[in-house]
Formats: sequence, structure tokens, C-alpha cells
Amino acid sequence: MISEDLRERRHEIIEEHMDTEVTQEFDRTLGTFNGHPRYEIMATGQIFDGDEEVMGYYRMTRTAFPDQRHENVRYHFADESVVVEFDLLGTNLGEFYDRPPTGKAFRVPIIAVFFFDEDRITNERVYFDAASLITQAGHAELLTLLASGGA
Repeated sequence: MISEDLRERRHEIIEEHMDTEVTQEFDRTLGTFNGHPRYEIMATGQIFDGDEEVMGYYRMTRTAFPDQRHENVRYHFADESVVVEFDLLGTNLGEFYDRPPTGKAFRVPIIAVFFFDEDRITNERVYFDAASLITQAGHAELLTLLASGGA
């Protein structure tokens, strides 16, 4: 069982992580990891491993959705991880998988599981309904590509 102090430090690091994603201070976001950032996007099977790939993920998602943000954040603490539920919101104002912006907004529920080494994140594993996000953002044609492993 983790101590109350470690639980609080993990809570603070996740808040910094999520806040700096919104403000696009990605160097600070990377600093919340244990030195080797990793994202696993379960809906698409994408894995972004290491500084370069994770920064590419940030650039791609924030080009497409520069106003991406979180609402209704809820935390659930376990010994080795923290599960965070939230609504992810954004507007497609930039290119998304080589498609022009639609100006349409999305709102989808997310579950992100943050794994830790002490008080530093080792991995963020994200679960969400990709079809809802893509459809709401006005890119339903991408569903066929994702189903076939393309995009």
C-alpha cells in the first residue's frame, strides 16, 4: 500500500502533466515522466515511445486540436498506478491525418491509466471510443482506414 505522501505526489504530478498538455508546455509534460515517456493509445493500437515519438504525438494532436483540454477529472488511486477519468474536448482546427480541418468539436469520455516508478510516470495508457471522437470531429471517413489498420 502506498503512503499518503506518495499518493499526494502522484496526484500533483498528474495534475502538472495534464495542465501542461493543455498549455502546450510539452517540455514540462515530458518532465513528469521518469526520463523515458511512453503513451499507449489503446483505441488505435498506437504506441509513442521515447521523447521524439511523444513530442511527435503532441505536435500531431495539437495541430489538429489546438484547444484540446480536460473537464470533469476524477482520480482513482492504486498501489502501482492512478486511473484518471475525464472528458476530453477539442475542436478540429488543423490538419488531421492529412485531412483539412472541419471546425467541428468533440467531447469524449477517457480513461487514462498512469503507471509509476515512485512519483514519476513511466507510461500513460489511454482508453476511449475513437469512433466517437473521429465522427464528432467530422472525419467519419477515417473509420474505414482505422478498421483496416491504415490512417
